[in-house]
Order: sequence, then structure tokens, then C-alpha cells
Amino acid sequence: MSNCMFSAPELASTADQSIPYWNNKADNAWQLTAATMVGLQTVPGLVILYGSMVKKKWAVNSAFMALYGFAAVLVCWVLWAHRMAFGDRLFWLVGKPGAALSERYLLSQSPQGCFPMADYVFFQFAFAAITVVLLAGSLLGRMNFYAWMLFVPMWLTLCYTVGAFCIWGNGFIQKYLIDYAGGYVIHLSSGVAGFTAAYWVGPRHSQDRQNFPPNNILHMVGGAGFLWLGWTGFNGGAPFAASRITSLAILNTHICTATSLLIWVSMDIIVYKKSSVIGAVQGIITGLVCITPGAGLVDPVAAVVMGVLAGLVPWYTMMVLHRRLAFLQCVDDTLGVFHTHAVAGCMGGLLTGLFAKPNLLRMMYTDTIYGPGLLYAISDRNLKDGLKQIGIQFAGAVFITLWNAVFTSIICYLVSLIVNLRMKEEDLEIGDDAAHGEEPYALWGDGEKMPSSFRLPHTPRLPSFCRWD
Repeated sequence: MSNCMFSAPELASTADQSIPYWNNKADNAWQLTAATMVGLQTVPGLVILYGSMVKKKWAVNSAFMALYGFAAVLVCWVLWAHRMAFGDRLFWLVGKPGAALSERYLLSQSPQGCFPMADYVFFQFAFAAITVVLLAGSLLGRMNFYAWMLFVPMWLTLCYTVGAFCIWGNGFIQKYLIDYAGGYVIHLSSGVAGFTAAYWVGPRHSQDRQNFPPNNILHMVGGAGFLWLGWTGFNGGAPFAASRITSLAILNTHICTATSLLIWVSMDIIVYKKSSVIGAVQGIITGLVCITPGAGLVDPVAAVVMGVLAGLVPWYTMMVLHRRLAFLQCVDDTLGVFHTHAVAGCMGGLLTGLFAKPNLLRMMYTDTIYGPGLLYAISDRNLKDGLKQIGIQFAGAVFITLWNAVFTSIICYLVSLIVNLRMKEEDLEIGDDAAHGEEPYALWGDGEKMPSSFRLPHTPRLPSFCRWD
């Protein structure tokens, strides 16, 4: 964390009101860069990933769900949600709703660093947006788009802001739980909420559930690439300063991710005798998620160990356990978000409680409110504090899981009172054309004409003498 200290010549040079004495130009520039990189993970990252990882008939709908989620979260964030997550306490679970739009507020110093509050609002928005869009991965291929339009602001308000406030804001577990950049706030919550919502929305069309190949594997890899490199800003922006912790967090992020990819691909080769590009993408995601709760708090050796487990454990739950447990089978989680985010995020949080180094904790959190990782506690003959921290990490995972499962269910019920959660069965057979009157691309005449019932109101129709049908 930057201490915002300046020498006399620096103070003199900042007489211009646009650059106040507390504004550290390096931290400010890095924070804006990191926030932009996190935003790019969603738009275009997840837009491309979702649009290409599904069947062709769902490409437009899937990409549009991600695009809408990004825009809707931003508007809700600045109108009321940011202050619910990071403002003054309303009570122990959430902050007071309020707008983050005034010049006085946005140009004041952020309490988290030596840069304007506008940086902080934008960075935290990017985190909130990707959480909502990750959740959407469980619902692709059947959720009514109008239900999704209502679901996004409600889930942001009732679920995301509570988790963010409790762990990062001024909530009841903020002083106890270690979550460096969102293993619990973002990934565990999105994985649990996505799985819960998938249960209430219901499964895809039976044919889609049996056969759901990606429509463009090369674009899928490109979208995953945006996620991977964008995570530099995700974990690198969490210290809110261009510091040593920032550099370590970025290196650990990529070490863990590369290791996880290699392990996932190796497991595919060992068990199925063939490497899989889709499996490699899943390995990328689980590695990124697993390191997030402790990226700047563990050493690179621990990052390798976390990468190995990130490739093994979610692979097992997705490829083996999912097929054996009836409970998991009865919920149609389209992209396996429960495994790649809930399982990997929870595991990362627990491993952080195991591997967090005392000196890195003190460097990141100057008030040293967190206990050491269990391994270091054992070596320092301080077993009690290490076990306490592991217990807190576990309790935090239980809290986030229960809150999101319960309130996501309530949100789905409320939305269902207004509009159907699931598209009509006949529309599920058609896909994008039924939902939006549009197709992703035209091949061999696809898209040249469509039934009038699906034509958008603003789509011009050529005069009869211009038509060949």
C-alpha cells in the first residue's frame, strides 16, 4: 500500500489543483491500467469466450448476456451499489446505498491509496461486473433474456454488495478473513449463485444438453487469452499501489495458471488418451481462480503447489464426481461454473490460510490483523493462530455459500413472478433467432431471411421489386 508521502520539491510541483499533493502519479496510472485490464476480461474477454464456447444457435444470446451484464452493473454500481459495498456501514452486513456520481466524491482521495476515488469506483465496478457475468456461464442456452435483465441488478444489490462489504468493506469478517483479490467475494459467490440459479431456471433443451459443441474453438481460446492476461490487472490491482506485492502477485498469478493448464491437459491425456483445448481453457480458469485469494501473500513455490491442485481437484469434481453424484447431475450448469469458480475459489481461500507468509501479510496489511498461514504457524510454533486462520477461512466459505444460495433462490422466485425464468420450449429449439431475431454469422444462406414473427420491429423490409423470394 502506498503511503502518499512526498518531498518538498514534489509538493511544490503539485500546486496545480488537478494534481493534489496526495496523488501518486505512478499508483494512479497503474490503478487505471489495472481496472481497464479487468474490464477487458469481460468485454471483450467473456463476450468472446461465451459467444464461441456454446452451440452456434446460442452464440448471440450468450455474448449479449455478458455485454448487457457489464453495462447494467456499471449503471447500478454508480447509482447505489458501490456505497453499499464500500461506503458507510448501514449495519454489519452492508453499507448505506448512495450515488457515487458527485465531483466532490469522485475527485477526493481514495481511502485505499494515493489516487482519486474515481479510480477506486471504476476498479471495483470491473470486479462486480465480471462476477455477474461469470455467474451467467451457468445459465447459457435457456434463460429468458428479460429475466436476466431483471436478475442482474437484483443479484448485484442483494448478493454481491453483501459479500464485498463483509470481506472488503467494513463488514463483520473484514478484519479476520484473508481474501486478497476475490476468491470468495467473486469466484465462490458466482459459482454458488450460478449453480443455484441454474437449478431454478431449469435445464437446456434435451438435445442441447446431450450435444453442445463450441461453435468456434479458436475464438474460445482468444477469449480465454483475454481472461489470462487480463488477470494481471485483476490480482495486480488489489494492493492499490505499484508496489513489491503487486509484482509478486502478478508473477504468482501466471505461474499458478500455467501449472494448472499443464496439469489439466495431462489428466486428459492420462485418462482419455487425448489432449483437449476445452480442457486447457478450463485449466487456465481454475488456475487463475485458485491463486486469486492469496496471489500477493504466498511465495512462488506455493503458487506452483496451488496450480497443481487447481488442475487436479476441479478436474476431478467436473470429470468424475459430477457424473457420479445425482445432485450435481440434476442441475444443468452449462459451462461448469460451479467447478471452475466455486470449487477452485473455495480451495484457493483455504490454501491461502495454509500458505500465507507472515512477512507478506504485514507488507500488504500494515495493521497485521490476519493470522499466519498454518504451515508458517507450525514452523514458528504458533499452531493456535494458524488453526484459527484456517477455521476463519472455512467459516467465510460457508457464509458466502449459504448467503448466495439462499438469496439467489429468493431473487429467482421474485423474477419468476414477473417474467418466466426459462424460454419457451419451442424457442429453445431455435435459439438466437427466437430470442433476438439475429444470427451470429451467415453460412450457405443462413440469415438471409427469417420468419416474420421473429423479425425485429426496426428491421427494414425491402420493397417487393427488390426481393428475390
